[in-house]
Amino acid sequence: MEPENQTTVSEFLLLGLSANPEHRTLLFGLFLSMYLVTVTGNLLIVLAIITDSHLHTPMYFFLSNLSLVDVSFSSTTVPKMLVNIHTQSRAIPFAGCLAQMYAFHLFGTMDSFLLAGMAIDRFVGLRMPIDRFLPIVYPLRYSVLMSPRACGLLVGGPWVVTNLQSLVHTCLMAQLTFCDGSKIPHFFCDLMPLLKLSCSDTHTNELVIFAFGILMGVSPLSCILLSYVCIFRAVFKIPSAQGKWRAFSTCGSHLTVVSLFYGTIFAVYLQPASPASSQKDKAAALMCGVIIPMLNPFIYSLRNRDMKAALKKLVSKAACSGA
Repeated sequence: MEPENQTTVSEFLLLGLSANPEHRTLLFGLFLSMYLVTVTGNLLIVLAIITDSHLHTPMYFFLSNLSLVDVSFSSTTVPKMLVNIHTQSRAIPFAGCLAQMYAFHLFGTMDSFLLAGMAIDRFVGLRMPIDRFLPIVYPLRYSVLMSPRACGLLVGGPWVVTNLQSLVHTCLMAQLTFCDGSKIPHFFCDLMPLLKLSCSDTHTNELVIFAFGILMGVSPLSCILLSYVCIFRAVFKIPSAQGKWRAFSTCGSHLTVVSLFYGTIFAVYLQPASPASSQKDKAAALMCGVIIPMLNPFIYSLRNRDMKAALKKLVSKAACSGA
């Protein structure tokens, strides 16, 4: 016999980051500023790469895709959070909740695959800041191995797989029944908080989450680790200390982002469950979905002469056209 409180839920309530109304103005201003910086910075990166022919290389192809995914990733959660804070309404429709969950896992997983693609590009060869090519592993075959077709497959393949993953999670979630008055202790709709609110048997959902988690988590991380093991072995064969440093410096931005992304995941999800787990989940989601997308344009442009030159050129064109 089914529980009495089992019913068809038309909407959920997102409890957000803080229940204290005094924090509303601070949170709204903080996350609006971060979102504007994220969108502006990443779109400038994309425009600079598109308009500068010198940046039409595999490395910047992956970077432009990463920037677009970061904008989408942040846009999945932050605008709705800002609306909820501003209107003091916590409601989100059931269909909107599923759509948000779909998009969050799509773009979050795609982020990791793009980082893996960038690692593979660095494994095949590194572009030096002085605008010349330093071969690391396969210098003569770089243009063949990292052809437009290969780069397209490294981006297009993960898009198919990540869409499939999100679609399976969403379809399984849509078949569940939820208890009346469902409150989600998060600032967006995520898989595990939703499963905890379900009145149905979630065993199948949990098995699928585990299977996809292993596949989607281990695959890109393994590519990244294997690529950098090969890169480090090749770099250590460079005779001069200056050559070693210059080779390592080209990987610095990517390693920084990888460390932030996976460091956050490991710090939160490799710890045993505790009463503070929901707060840790919020912190991880904020770091991966809000803070890192905001930092990426700075990380990839501050030490990159080509990117800084392209951004200055883009800004100059915009200023001249507006004058």
